[in-house]
Amino acid sequence: MPESGGSRAQREHIPNPGPGAGPPPTLPAQAIRAAGADTVSGAAGAVGAAEAAAGPTAQALRTARRTGFLVTMVLGGLTALPPLSMDMYLPALPAVTDSLSAPAATIQLTLTACLAGMALGQLVVGPMSDRWGRRKPLLLGMVVYVAATAICALAPTAELLIGFRLLQGLAGAAGIVIARAVVRDLYDGVEMARFFSTLMLISGVAPIIAPLIGGQVMRFTDWRGIFVVLTGIGVLLTLVVWKWLHETLPPGSRHTGGVGDALRTMRGLLADRVFTGYMITGGLAFAVLFAYIAASPFVVQEIYGASPQTFSLLFGLNSIGLIAVGQINGKLLVGRFRLDKVLGFGLAVIVLAALALLLMTLGVFGEVGLVPIAAGLFVLMSAMGVAMPNTNAQALMRTKHAAGSASALLGTSSFLIGAIASPLVGIAGEDTAVPMAVVQLVCAVAAVGCFLALCRPWQRAGREAAGL
Repeated sequence: MPESGGSRAQREHIPNPGPGAGPPPTLPAQAIRAAGADTVSGAAGAVGAAEAAAGPTAQALRTARRTGFLVTMVLGGLTALPPLSMDMYLPALPAVTDSLSAPAATIQLTLTACLAGMALGQLVVGPMSDRWGRRKPLLLGMVVYVAATAICALAPTAELLIGFRLLQGLAGAAGIVIARAVVRDLYDGVEMARFFSTLMLISGVAPIIAPLIGGQVMRFTDWRGIFVVLTGIGVLLTLVVWKWLHETLPPGSRHTGGVGDALRTMRGLLADRVFTGYMITGGLAFAVLFAYIAASPFVVQEIYGASPQTFSLLFGLNSIGLIAVGQINGKLLVGRFRLDKVLGFGLAVIVLAALALLLMTLGVFGEVGLVPIAAGLFVLMSAMGVAMPNTNAQALMRTKHAAGSASALLGTSSFLIGAIASPLVGIAGEDTAVPMAVVQLVCAVAAVGCFLALCRPWQRAGREAAGL
């Protein structure tokens, strides 16, 4: 039986927002209309159904589709900006080392600083967006991002570059966290899961093309030109947000408290067992992805002898697999099957792929070459297209009253868990791929255990079947 977004069981499990959190959650269409964002509300599935029932004109339908497309592209651009900021810079690392006369380890800190900023910035921007709405914190974050990126292009020393890369990450986090919060404002249930799959299509392309763009920029200028390009992208996105992304959180639904209220809200979210279950499950799945990103260049090229060009091809194919399965999830699976069933299937595939990789790297099947390893990594990565959007959707379904804070917790936990897991892939040295497979399998099994122990999907399925 297809799972609806507004089931009574789900509504009853939304945690109490506590004092100062505003009125109870309203339907997305009502919230958006209260904010005066009727043009944006046309993008939401529930609104579209209501308008269709009322007999909308053809012009109204065209306007709704066009507005929905614009919102999709804006949110997709915001979620793609952080990977662009990280990965466009990768081809320039040796040039930065020479230009600033700094050790390679010091220049590596420019990546660490940006990643840390993205993780911590979400904890700040998420509660801000619940208090002041989505537009103001987002526009502020984009302006700071543009300024920090421009200064990175002019940085005369490695220390200054590290500092402003940290600020760049802190400000860029606004796009990640508020994009998820806006999706929660506009959509519910299966429509939200479908939209997350669409965002994965857009943002998933960014890690593929970012190093290529960076390499091409380096053909015409030095490493500073990459930050000039990123500054231009930031300016363009800021203008697009200012013109086309309307406020989606009505004043009546905003929090009025200060830091203490934000901390209480986050504590209340973490006290919700099911929300925390989806959050940790998604974080552990993200750790599997981080382990792949950290280890695959070494494993594929150094251990299995692939050329850099072959590695780039395999990396691109795996990314395409993730995007394609994400679209299958949104177009075919969501709405036909319960989200928990789809999520459970995706997690099971990840566990099986990680187990196969571990057995191959241990030599259980004898000497294996690159092709079986590449096949296992492809299946594992593709299954992420089911796991990641559905954990986000299921967690955010429970948090209408504090979507910004919930989005911040989801993003920060994923970054932190991934950052802890990824260094472990090289713990046994350079001659074996076993640590990568072990980390992936442990994280995948832990994700399944967390999903079953905390989310307990069978209980909600039983309540929905009983009509509770």
